[in-house]
Amino acid sequence: MGISEAVETIQERIDRACVRSGRKPEDVRLMGVSKFHGLPAIEEAWSAGIRLFGESRVQEAVSKFPDFKAAHPGTEIHMIGSLQRNKAKIAAGDFFDAVQSVDRDELITTLGALTGDRKNPLIILLEYHTAEDSKSGYPDLDSLFRAAERALEFPGLALRGLMTMAPLTGEEAPIRASFKAVVSARDALAIRFPANDWSCLSMGMSGDFEIAIEEGSTLIRIGTAIFGERNP
Repeated sequence: MGISEAVETIQERIDRACVRSGRKPEDVRLMGVSKFHGLPAIEEAWSAGIRLFGESRVQEAVSKFPDFKAAHPGTEIHMIGSLQRNKAKIAAGDFFDAVQSVDRDELITTLGALTGDRKNPLIILLEYHTAEDSKSGYPDLDSLFRAAERALEFPGLALRGLMTMAPLTGEEAPIRASFKAVVSARDALAIRFPANDWSCLSMGMSGDFEIAIEEGSTLIRIGTAIFGERNP
């Protein structure tokens, strides 16, 4: 199956998941996780309707996308991998539209200090640790509260929600529990910080995105199911 056919199939699955959960398909954004894939594949994904791309390595992203973004208005690039402080300056510039993987207070402080001159605030999501498979992310609600309070101090940052990685398992129950925990945390944050926009829940990947949609995801991150197996 080619990329165009894969995107069409995924969109059909999104539509069905939305019907099952009483949601509108337009309320779920589809990200193409393009890490380890070259420009021909990205070009094909764009032609199939993908406008949002996820990258996990800063240097790889900046080597692929500047000319592509210039030639394809409306392209968004999100950082979804672990971001080291020595790469934060690049991530905080105007190249990335969002950093989804904000997993520690020190990174918030660094990004906040580097984004004061941005034309548009850098969108960030707080990564919530809901699965033992993932070692990164905030571990509990109290740490999320503290992180949100810090992020909201910086005018160059736009905190817009949460992201998570569910357990890597074939069992549905722990996957649903992971996503439910994120929704519960988002609801608690919205009560604590009611003036902020908490509309983005980035959860769900190739193996579990339908469950994520049923549980409330607004952004799914799809790599293998669009591009095929990666070749790092």
